[in-house]
Amino acid sequence: MEIDVFTLFPEWFQWFSAQRHVHNALVAGTSLQCVNFREHTELSGGQVDDTPFGGGAGMVLRVDVMDSALRAHYGIDPVRLREQRRVIALVPGGRTLDDRLVDELAAEPALTLLCGRYEGFDERIVEHFASDTISIGSYVLSGGELAAMVVCDTVLRKLPGALGDERSALEESFSPALGGDPEYPHYTRPAEYRGWHVPEVLLSGHHERIGAWRRERSRERGEHRDGARSR
Repeated sequence: MEIDVFTLFPEWFQWFSAQRHVHNALVAGTSLQCVNFREHTELSGGQVDDTPFGGGAGMVLRVDVMDSALRAHYGIDPVRLREQRRVIALVPGGRTLDDRLVDELAAEPALTLLCGRYEGFDERIVEHFASDTISIGSYVLSGGELAAMVVCDTVLRKLPGALGDERSALEESFSPALGGDPEYPHYTRPAEYRGWHVPEVLLSGHHERIGAWRRERSRERGEHRDGARSR
């Protein structure tokens, strides 16, 4: 897989790329490249944003600057780029990232992530350059870099070789194996601590009973989560 991140802060991703599972994915052949679109502006002082038409606080990332950055990196009109790869604008009103969407993205050969900043993108960037819009939740971040890392993290750990034990991804929260529910509780040594005991079934060695207990706890967490969201 090839992932390109267009950002004003490429240095942020140096830490991210050093994380073990990300490093494993990169060693296995995945590419993660950051492009600083400030390097492609023709405006004086490295300007990449401007005040919004109609007034209001904050600054908006300019469409011409994004056009230049995408065109310089890929060598084609950015309007045509989304015919070749998924170009994702990270915006508050986008499709909410969930495990189903992560599976979709993990199956793609190439992704481009556009990180907003300030008041976000000139809407023409979203309308004409992006094939998708994604949100990681109903809250506001100062920029798209953290959202891009979340997308990359969720996608990369789905790829072969990223996790030390491939079984780790089989029964994860929201996975098909758990029917889309959160993962069940985990316990480790000591079996008793301050009077708090590990459930006896987990100490029994009876794998069928343990499996049934885990599935039931997972379903309970899913019901609790759904109930909390409906309130």
